[in-house]
Amino acid sequence: MPQTTTRNLTVNFDRLRDDIQQLAAVGRHEDHGIYRMAFTDEDMEGRDWLRDQIESTELHYYRDGAANVFARTDPDSDQPTVIIGSHLDTVPAGGHLDGALGVLVGLECLRRIHEEGITTRYPLELVAFSDEEGRFGGPFGSQALCGELNPEGIYTAVDLNGIYLSEVMQQHGLDPMEALQARRSPDSVHAYLEVHIEQGPVLDNLHCSIGLVTGFTGLFKWFIRLKGKADHAGTTPMNMRTDALGGLSEFSTEIPRILEENGSDNSVATIGKIDLFPGTANTVPGEVEFSLDVRDPNVDILAELALAFRKALSAIARRRNLMFEFDILSELEPSPCHPEIYNTIKRAAEQMDLPYHEMPSGAVHDAQILSHFTRVGMIFVPSKDGRSHSPAEWTHWEDIETGANLALQSLLTIAEAE
Repeated sequence: MPQTTTRNLTVNFDRLRDDIQQLAAVGRHEDHGIYRMAFTDEDMEGRDWLRDQIESTELHYYRDGAANVFARTDPDSDQPTVIIGSHLDTVPAGGHLDGALGVLVGLECLRRIHEEGITTRYPLELVAFSDEEGRFGGPFGSQALCGELNPEGIYTAVDLNGIYLSEVMQQHGLDPMEALQARRSPDSVHAYLEVHIEQGPVLDNLHCSIGLVTGFTGLFKWFIRLKGKADHAGTTPMNMRTDALGGLSEFSTEIPRILEENGSDNSVATIGKIDLFPGTANTVPGEVEFSLDVRDPNVDILAELALAFRKALSAIARRRNLMFEFDILSELEPSPCHPEIYNTIKRAAEQMDLPYHEMPSGAVHDAQILSHFTRVGMIFVPSKDGRSHSPAEWTHWEDIETGANLALQSLLTIAEAE
């Protein structure tokens, strides 16, 4: 039998597939969606399941003050670590792979390296971050590790139902303020690697198993109000109305033009939530509130888009005699993957004769938060029909196996296996 070397080492895919299926049962409801929202009982059950898997090996388990779950090789080493992972929490009625795949691939990589007795210059860590999906604003766990939290932010963090982060952490025996102690020194981390489903249709349409992530999109998210006057739907002539919904309707038709003139091929803009007031069938809408989410991987293009959208909204409001105001809900600058880590993954794919597609990430991931803290790289695998955040989320098993083996080879090189 030929001797196993780091070059031909592969994951135990049967075990990885079993892990995926076991974890998928945690928080699954009758609608087939998974409900492991951050710091719910189901989320904590998923973390406990992961702890049991870690403790069944000889890997070192620990949990930090932000409830991030870790497994580590060589806990006594003072060398910086190479971290691989993602998150276990889901959106309501989510899929079984978003986040979980990256954690389970990381677990399998560490198990295989440990089983083969391979030593690495830099110790390896697996992480399952808390609240990446942003139930409380997130990504909480990766922000904690990078030292981006403060006491006010922890105690004011609240979900859409008015439930406070501090309350649910305390209900599970966690001290919210200990999240501040989860901060790591950048010197303690050599690099971070994440495997994730694409959550879009590009790789699936290309019939390509691997996406090499070049960087992470930036975004701005606004909460916008257009205010007119609520009038009787039957007695107010059309030319005497100040219809707030008419302003929104006109603005929505302007979005493609603004993206074409001021954006790039990677620019996207979405109006995802709308509320009308007073919201009755026989009243002209006097006010409309809506969200605007705009993304692009280039910081200068984002700034140009923000200016163009403000100008368009101001012009529409002036022309229609409406008041226009907006609040900035969030802003996130674009960030690239580290060239050295990116090229390591690329070389590994080429050595494995894997076709790949180079692409930016249009979604926010823990890797984006860590990109300001350490060197990061990210691998995408296809999402069938681009579906994610739903029970329809699916990636073919062979694509998962391909991505896991690429992660294993990349991890060995980044950690400089001996």
